[in-house]
Amino acid sequence: MFVGHFAVGFIAKRSAPRLSLGTCVLAATLADILWPIFMIAGLEQVQFKPGMGAANYFVASNIALSHSLLMDCLWGALFVTTYILFQRNVRSALILFAAVVSHWFLDVIAHRPDMPLAPGAHRHFGLGLWASIPATIIVEGGLWLLGIISYVRITRAKNWTGVYGFWITIVLFTLLWYQNIAGAPPANPHSAPISSLILFCLVVTWAYWMNSVRVLTRQSLGAKT
Repeated sequence: MFVGHFAVGFIAKRSAPRLSLGTCVLAATLADILWPIFMIAGLEQVQFKPGMGAANYFVASNIALSHSLLMDCLWGALFVTTYILFQRNVRSALILFAAVVSHWFLDVIAHRPDMPLAPGAHRHFGLGLWASIPATIIVEGGLWLLGIISYVRITRAKNWTGVYGFWITIVLFTLLWYQNIAGAPPANPHSAPISSLILFCLVVTWAYWMNSVRVLTRQSLGAKT
């Protein structure tokens, strides 16, 4: 998934309003940040074939270090351990852990059977939602809409940047998502890991920025975190 993971970050923020949106989005997209790093290091491999839509051109031959269920649990544990060292909020830490691990389950829904349980495991999982663009729009698009609504209902813009900076980027994310599920493969497959890493780092940076230009509503200020 693509915007589906961002939606999890928004929903995590709704579940624990005092968490930074950037931290929530970082947790939800952690596997996608690790993947290009491991690709650049030669530890993971994917291939891009001719075809339209990620279901046809994206082949994940080895993504077990970043995307297997076991490793996502490990990365989640490391992530929340670091969080607890600074914040010492167990409830928020559990929400962040769930956000990290959710990545595997959402990708199982979206991917063809290429999602491993653990490094070295021979059985892979995937329901192939991406193979149907209409179904993807309904399922992942519905999750994306739910995430946006969840976030907007607990925050308000401090100024115009909190309005335009949010909604323009939401439109951009949506267009990038549709290009991913229906468009052509990357023009330069060799640079794809670098561009992916830059993209996801920019997404997390944007989310931290939103946390400073959109504040919690009065109703959400009293929420237990």
